[in-house]
Amino acid sequence: MLIACLILAALLIAASVWMYKREQYWQQQFRQIATAAGIATPTDRQDALPARIARLLADSHELHRQEYLRKIFETLLNEIQQGVVIVDERLQIKFANRTIARLFHRPALQRNRPLLDEIQDHQLHATLQSALQNRRRVVGDMRFVSTGTNNGGITGRHYTLEAAPLPSTAEGGAWLMVQDMTDQVMAEQIRKDFVANASHELRTPLTLILGYIETLREGVDGDPEFIAKCLGIMEKHGQRIVRIIDDMLTISRLEGTSGILNIEPFPVRDCVQDAVDRLAPILEGRDTQVILDFPDSGGIINGDRFYWDQLFTNLIENAIKENPAPGLIVRVTGQWSPRSCTLTIADNGVGIPAHEIPFIFKRFYRGGRHHASGIKGTGLGLSIVRRAVEAHGGTIDLRSTPGQETVFTIRLPLSDAPSAEPDLRGVEDGAGK
Repeated sequence: MLIACLILAALLIAASVWMYKREQYWQQQFRQIATAAGIATPTDRQDALPARIARLLADSHELHRQEYLRKIFETLLNEIQQGVVIVDERLQIKFANRTIARLFHRPALQRNRPLLDEIQDHQLHATLQSALQNRRRVVGDMRFVSTGTNNGGITGRHYTLEAAPLPSTAEGGAWLMVQDMTDQVMAEQIRKDFVANASHELRTPLTLILGYIETLREGVDGDPEFIAKCLGIMEKHGQRIVRIIDDMLTISRLEGTSGILNIEPFPVRDCVQDAVDRLAPILEGRDTQVILDFPDSGGIINGDRFYWDQLFTNLIENAIKENPAPGLIVRVTGQWSPRSCTLTIADNGVGIPAHEIPFIFKRFYRGGRHHASGIKGTGLGLSIVRRAVEAHGGTIDLRSTPGQETVFTIRLPLSDAPSAEPDLRGVEDGAGK
């Protein structure tokens, strides 16, 4: 019994020694870690390590939060329509969004490289330098010229530049924002051209009408032939004024409140034939053919015939005026399927230059050939055509090969029209010879 007690006591002493040495070992490890972390040892301050660990964890969370916010900020800047670039005091790029690379036809702008190396345009460089040197916001304009671009007489792209130094709390540098103003510049130029064109278009017939009125007032010795001639000229120019005003009112209505269409079924072929008959005076004496190719029933659609009358009149008249040379053939074709119809107005004339095609349906746009050849018009005809097609839920496309052909293609859905024509057979009819 005594021996058992001695053995138990020895075991207890051994366990106590082992636990003491184990505690000393961990205390030594603890002090080494604390020293490496640069904080007070447990002998100086027992709670310093837990507090420091808590602070380190808080700092880590703050870094993650700032990184998350930075990514959100960059994502938003990449989605806006303005180009944005941030540079340091040496004008090296710290950030550039995707838009500014696209505006200057670059795949991307590399960070930590000089801005002038990435975008070789001294206007950007000078704007940022001025903002940094004067420590104030700078606003300016620039034109970025693209090879072979001609937007109705406006060459290249027009940008506004805005630069300012970064706040004093930042690391230094400046930001630059670039906005593409080409569409606004074009709209303003087209508006000015329209005012000039419309004034001329209205003044010329009014002047002639007033001149003949004055002549008739002075008396023409009862010459009925001369009186009839005067009245005919006055009527012609009066109709010209009415046409200009009608075009203005039509485009205004089409771009106004929706739901203005008077929808009813009608045969498209009859509508086209009416347009050809209306254009008979300008077809007289020309070597021009207008060929209609439609189903036997004439091709029925549901729509507002008033706008379709103007649509076909404008397209056919445009082809005739643009091609005064003999041998012109204008072919108007309609094809129907159960759910849609396709209408094409094609001519074998001089065609439209490729650089004008993107702008041909814009309001008041008149191509360079109009000014050179003296063709009269306000530039509203094709804009009315596009708006009328879109008002009926359709689309219109233009394809042109200079010197060979010009083809306008109208696609109109017929899902709500019970009178869609499945018959694709066509007949030809020459008119307006």
